[in-house]
Amino acid sequence: MNAAPADQIRLLDLQAIDSKLDQLAHRRRSLPEHAEIEKATADHTALKDLVVAAQAQQGDTARELTKAEQDVEQVRARSARNQQRLDSGAITSPKDLENLQHEIGSLAKRQGDLEEVVLEIMERLESAQTRVTELTARLEHSSVVLKEAEARRDAAFAEIDGEAERVRRERETVAVVIPADLLKLYTRLREQQGGVGAARLFQRRCEGCRVEFAVSDLNAIKAEPKDAVVRCDNCGRILVRTAESGI
Repeated sequence: MNAAPADQIRLLDLQAIDSKLDQLAHRRRSLPEHAEIEKATADHTALKDLVVAAQAQQGDTARELTKAEQDVEQVRARSARNQQRLDSGAITSPKDLENLQHEIGSLAKRQGDLEEVVLEIMERLESAQTRVTELTARLEHSSVVLKEAEARRDAAFAEIDGEAERVRRERETVAVVIPADLLKLYTRLREQQGGVGAARLFQRRCEGCRVEFAVSDLNAIKAEPKDAVVRCDNCGRILVRTAESGI
């Protein structure tokens, strides 16, 4: 393939622009905010699960308290009825009186036991409510942390994307004047060679693979016509000759 030396030099300009675009894309992918957002999202999700679990425990404990208070009320009501019967004097049988008094005593003990259970459940409910409050506050804070990280990422995106758009317009200006067949070859090699399709021959060295040429190879390159598109024997990239090539 042949191409005017000026067009080959433009390939170096195009390569520099494409390398800049690659750097911007890498910078966009490698923003520290990505790791921050990933961690903040994981923390936020874990806290949401903890809040849900704590709220469920609070609800279960609240229902347990309601049931225990109902049990106390039932015992208290039955004890009150028995006391009324005892105080009314309607029961005259000594055995019945003894049984009733025994039951009143048993109910009093039962009520005391149940009231202790109520107190224990109330303590657990208070702890559950405190945990829900604490976890909810942590969840709200994690939401703020996540939103702040996302805002920093979006600001960085806007800056990088703006610069990339400017560089892409510059690329269009350069690429449009490069012959189509040369541009096609450059594009193919760039895809194959990790983003670098054209490299300068600088002081007897390929700047694409950093290999220094032997004298015989340099003489062969020197013998090529000025408009010949030379390829590096080592990496296959387009080798652009300049005044600093050392040949």
